[in-house]
Amino acid sequence: MLSGIDYLLVGLAALAAGAVNALAGGGTLITFPMLTAVGLPAVAANVTNTVALSPGYLGATLAQAKDLRDQRKRMWLLLPASALGGITGGILLLNTGERLFRDLVPYLIILASVLLAVQDPVRAWLVRRAEEMGTAVNSDKSAVLPAFLAAIYGGYFGAGLSVIVLAALGLTLDDSLTRLNALKQAIAFSVNVTAAIFFLFSGKVVWSAALVMAVGALVGGTLGGRLAGRIKPASLRKVVVTIGFAVAIIYLIR
Repeated sequence: MLSGIDYLLVGLAALAAGAVNALAGGGTLITFPMLTAVGLPAVAANVTNTVALSPGYLGATLAQAKDLRDQRKRMWLLLPASALGGITGGILLLNTGERLFRDLVPYLIILASVLLAVQDPVRAWLVRRAEEMGTAVNSDKSAVLPAFLAAIYGGYFGAGLSVIVLAALGLTLDDSLTRLNALKQAIAFSVNVTAAIFFLFSGKVVWSAALVMAVGALVGGTLGGRLAGRIKPASLRKVVVTIGFAVAIIYLIR
């Protein structure tokens, strides 16, 4: 049973995560460790975190809707594959024993931190690649399998998913970074919402914490949107990556 202080800490973590996600990404590296710190089992913490933060992906997707309007054919291919991958990852998570998942947590956090750290280089590579002629596969179908595999990871843990999806799309589709980024948001939304809906029936969601987090994330996302332009995403990303590695070390020591 969580105490009032626990709810306060979880709410503040979600508020910070909402702002971080709006500015730079990586909010899960703040909320998931806080949930385990207040006593939630690792699997329940991960499930609760996915459910609580999934609505935030809708806002990010709607914000780039204009870049998705003429990508409907791609979305008909990729979103179902992503949803299936999200469910697959969710099934794997719920069938992973608590002890095994807790053992995997530090390595998953390290992976997520590394993915967040390389986000800018990945974007720079995509820009360079777009300037090159004749290097793209340019087949919508070629992106289905990479999107599905990325979605499995997203349903299982999720932190750093956007970087994986963006890199997969950049390798398989010939398009501008702006349009690929919009497609990435739609895929991330599909993965997280599908996994969240699946988790609703798992019995693992700590609803009181999820509701507090949802409110905190919503407020944080609004604040983050207003702070855009005042805070450099790259600088904030470095802070989140540092926190991620520190948390991973703590888990390893435990």
